[in-house]
Amino acid sequence: MNNSKNMIKYDRAKRNKRLNKISIPAEIIINIILGAFCLLCVIPFIFVIIISFTSENSIRENGFSFIPAEWSLQAYEFVFELGDQLWRSYFNSFYITILGTLLSVLICVFYSYALFRTDFKYRKFFTFFCFFTMLFGGGLAPTYVVSKQLLGLSDNYSAMIVPALLSPFNVIIMRTFFQTSIPTELIEAAAIDGSGEYNTLFRIVTPIAKPGIATVALLYALAYWNDWYLAMLYVKDASKIPLQYLLMQTQNSVDYLLKNSSQIGAGVVKELSKLPQDSLRMALVVLIVIPIACAYPFFQRYIISGLTVGSVKG
Repeated sequence: MNNSKNMIKYDRAKRNKRLNKISIPAEIIINIILGAFCLLCVIPFIFVIIISFTSENSIRENGFSFIPAEWSLQAYEFVFELGDQLWRSYFNSFYITILGTLLSVLICVFYSYALFRTDFKYRKFFTFFCFFTMLFGGGLAPTYVVSKQLLGLSDNYSAMIVPALLSPFNVIIMRTFFQTSIPTELIEAAAIDGSGEYNTLFRIVTPIAKPGIATVALLYALAYWNDWYLAMLYVKDASKIPLQYLLMQTQNSVDYLLKNSSQIGAGVVKELSKLPQDSLRMALVVLIVIPIACAYPFFQRYIISGLTVGSVKG
């Protein structure tokens, strides 16, 4: 009995000496610091939303403020006057982002899995080939010629998906995740049991690598959603342009009219002075950010589990 009591006391003392145990005051301070950091991240976006609902006259007279002197929907009314083109561009952005992300993740997983396999004969060559493209590129002119003339990427959705299909940076991230989370003994055991390469990848490796795949998918989704440059290069058909390029064109048109208002008649100048400028910029930011921000919760649990992979060993 005495030995049992001593063992229980020893276990309690051992638990009390854990490195990750902190006192309640320290925990409160840490929570306050993390809460303040979260506010610092959220407040700028809240400020952007407030400015987007501020009248242009209030901004000109009083500047930016958390409590504007006059609220207004002028910026959003101006954007929604684009009508069907706005919703068509929204659809294009969603379509390009979803399809592009799925294809990019699939290619990334295939490529990084091959680099992860130590028994792959050409592993070093393709690793160097991937890393080399991160340092050196062909340039805009050769890329444009190959994409538009050789591949025929012009006025179609492929023009905004194919050039961004593979990111060497994401491939290296995925390969590193495979190396740190997938034991080679697991693959060898699957091969002994008669599992083929594709079966091993999709039924054994992929379920374990969900956090890494979700992280890479989020990076690809952000890249496709925010891209407007490819549309500017390869797309002239208004029915194919994404939301970001449409809104950028709208902002550029307003800026051009306001800057050149002195060369226009007095009556037109009076109307142009009513156009939103600063509030329009903020409204465009809100319209672009909110959809992709809503996608983050779907990836959150996988990303968090990915960050903690390997942090605790049983």
